[in-house]
Amino acid sequence: MTARAPRAALYARVSTTGKGQDINLQLDELHQVAEQRGWTVVGSYADDGVSGAKDRRPELDRMMGDAQAGKVDIIAVWKLDRLARSVRHLLDVADSLTACGVDLVSVRDAHVDTTSPSGRFTLQILGAVAELERALIQERVQAGVDRARAAGKHCGRPVVEIDLRPALAMLDLGHGLKATASAMGVSRTTLRQRLTEAGEWPRPRGVGKSPPPGPA
Repeated sequence: MTARAPRAALYARVSTTGKGQDINLQLDELHQVAEQRGWTVVGSYADDGVSGAKDRRPELDRMMGDAQAGKVDIIAVWKLDRLARSVRHLLDVADSLTACGVDLVSVRDAHVDTTSPSGRFTLQILGAVAELERALIQERVQAGVDRARAAGKHCGRPVVEIDLRPALAMLDLGHGLKATASAMGVSRTTLRQRLTEAGEWPRPRGVGKSPPPGPA
């Protein structure tokens, strides 16, 4: 029984049109490679005039949908920067394709071809580099936070400043913490924290009067 030829989807992208970028140059070369390697081209997907800074693109999304539907075996691109805006985005796409059993081939990037062991290894190296980059960024952020705290600077969410005088007046009239916080336009947790920091919470026993009559 003759083995079925791999079904290939060809993806091309240019960010601008009419400025020396011709998307057909990419597609022509992809078709040539497909013919040389014995692939059956089942679809061409071209995002013409679409920035690579966008993770979501009409033709890219359509192609990924066809891959998830089991319509293709290989996705071929002219260069990786036509497909992904960053290493992280590339790895996300590659992971999605792997989950679908679809290979990724870049005809202009040496050794990026997951139909071969060396190509799969190249993507693993890219993943390791991306993981190291994330770890280094986290270390730099944490070091910056530690330095700021050592200098007495606040880190995290901005502190909500509250004039506690009207809050204390409402509490002393017998209003609850929830109603007081709502009237002040802050959360009950924030109001309790600010009162605690000011030494005004919990309120002393016996402080407060019954709230003024009003609608039930």
